[in-house]
Amino acid sequence: MVILPSIDLKDCKCVRLYKGDFKTVHEVAEDPLQVAEEFARAGARIIHTVDLDGALNGRRKNAHIIRQLAEMSGLRLEMGGGIRSMKDLEEVSALGVWRMVIGSAAVTNRDFVADAVKKYGEGIAVGIDARDGRVRTHGWTVDSGLDAFEFAREMEQLGVKTIIYTDIETDGTLSGPPIDNIKKLRAQLGCQLIASGGVACLEDIAELKNAGADGVIIGKAYYAGRIDIKKAIELGES
Repeated sequence: MVILPSIDLKDCKCVRLYKGDFKTVHEVAEDPLQVAEEFARAGARIIHTVDLDGALNGRRKNAHIIRQLAEMSGLRLEMGGGIRSMKDLEEVSALGVWRMVIGSAAVTNRDFVADAVKKYGEGIAVGIDARDGRVRTHGWTVDSGLDAFEFAREMEQLGVKTIIYTDIETDGTLSGPPIDNIKKLRAQLGCQLIASGGVACLEDIAELKNAGADGVIIGKAYYAGRIDIKKAIELGES
């Protein structure tokens, strides 16, 4: 299982949210590049990044930091936030991003997802952010009314090779990941499944691994000093 430490960016700062609420945004590190270097030293191979400005309103403010992370960290970058058109994909790809995450646009434009997969293949992931079993969009502020599990199956049928499932109710809470939902998704999907939200300790990582997750995103648990990324990577790869 792959461990993907996370760097969330807003107004060019490394931040975290609580349950996706932008009113709770707070800075957790001064220098995103220094954080990336720490992840690299710990043995990380991929960094998960989110442009929260882009996720909220479609205007990506952190492109120059994303480029620096791609150029200087030596790690592969997975990035989401505000990717809503083929033009956005071209711009983000040009920054050096390895895998691009389509979120809100996947809900409103299935043709876009199909075209993106056709052009970029495994360089495309779809992020499914769910609360109460329904997909949320636009920085988690809008309830789409779509069933998260049905939507995941539909995305796989379009050719998407990676699904990133975020449980909003546990994100940033350190309360434990949604193991049951990951098990349900694993039973229904053949593509790569990455879990996000609620991870607080190494035991959570072991549970997600046993539940069939192919990867796990670690954010707040690292910044709060609850998880050693090096140990997490060793556990995931064991």
